[in-house]
Amino acid sequence: MGDIISKDQMGSTIELPKTPSSIVSLVPSQTELLFDLGLKSEVKGITKFCIHPADEVRDVKKIGGTKNFNFSKIDELNPDLVIGNKEENYKEGIEQLREKYPVWMSDIYTLNDSLDMINSVASLVGRAEKGKEIIEDIKSGFESIKKKAPLKVLYFIWQKPYMVAGGGTFIDIMLSQIGLDNVAPKDRYPELSPDDIRAINPDLILLSSEPYPFKAKHFSDFSALCPNAKIHIVDGEMFSWYGSRLRKAPAYFNSLSF
Repeated sequence: MGDIISKDQMGSTIELPKTPSSIVSLVPSQTELLFDLGLKSEVKGITKFCIHPADEVRDVKKIGGTKNFNFSKIDELNPDLVIGNKEENYKEGIEQLREKYPVWMSDIYTLNDSLDMINSVASLVGRAEKGKEIIEDIKSGFESIKKKAPLKVLYFIWQKPYMVAGGGTFIDIMLSQIGLDNVAPKDRYPELSPDDIRAINPDLILLSSEPYPFKAKHFSDFSALCPNAKIHIVDGEMFSWYGSRLRKAPAYFNSLSF
């Protein structure tokens, strides 16, 4: 039996003989969390999409993408712990990693899920007190959010085809946290046709900076579909990253003017 036992958010039990000294992170927001927990020396492998903190991740070994792991590079690192996420990673790759390594998986929908993940990961890696500090910062920040007018909103994450964040997503929860009414269909990330968008006729269209890099040049396309809608580009990391970046999200949300 391992000395450190943790149940992940998918119900699997992880056993570690000691505090991990070699960690591979498969999720950008959780990579940032590990660094904010003070684990610069322990994080040995990350994905090519793990971009924060920029100065720290530059020299960390890249092990592929979130949905296409380079298993030989991971094997070279021989990690004590791999940290992933149900939605952002792929089942077959995670199952293959589980054959060799302890894999702790998050499954995030609500803000409380995020706080639970931070607490669990911090405890697993021997940084429980720092984890509690981050959690208290996030809670305090979210209590300070000033609610927006309850505008009907569509939050776009992709173009060609148009895709939006619907119900059952963390983005949906963040929209509700700031008082907006997400009028997208409830099936997570639905595709919408131009006719669908016209029929929904939102008050507000938010164009995310990620995963599709929307720019001001895209405004005209949406203005043609919904002439009366307000259109804004927003920082996708603030709406979708569920690790320690949540400490920065409330101030960003309060800065938005719709």
